Amino acid sequence: MSTEPRTITLPTSDFGDVTVDEPAWCDGHPDHRPDYMREDIHHSGPDVSLTWRGHHITDACLVQSPFTKTDVPELSSRTPGVSVAIIARTLNPAQLYDLAAALDTYADQLRDLADKLDTLLAGGDQ
Repeated sequence: MSTEPRTITLPTSDFGDVTVDEPAWCDGHPDHRPDYMREDIHHSGPDVSLTWRGHHITDACLVQSPFTKTDVPELSSRTPGVSVAIIARTLNPAQLYDLAAALDTYADQLRDLADKLDTLLAGGDQ
C-alpha cells in the first residue's frame, strides 16, 4: 500500500492545470469543467441517502473546498465538513451530532403522532 498522498490534476480557467492532494474519501471529480476556476475545486465523498418507500428525502456527504476564497464553514471551507442537503449547510462534528439529536427527537414526535392516530382510528379519544 502506498504512503504517497493521492493527487489529481484538474484544468482551471484562472490557474491552468492545478494539482491538488485528493482525500481518500473523495469520489473524484466527474463534473469538473475546464472553465471552472481554482476556487471551484471541490472534493466530495459518497452520498449517504435517506430514502423512504422509494422516495428520496435528502443526502449528506463529506466535502472540502481546498481553494475557496469565502471559507464560510456552513457553505464552503478549506476544512472538511459534512454537507447536509436538507438544510443546505455544511456541518462540523458538533453540529452534525446536534442535528442527529434533533432528528431523533423528531422521529420520537412522529412515533407519538402515529400512536395518537392509531388510538383515534381504533375509536379512542376523538
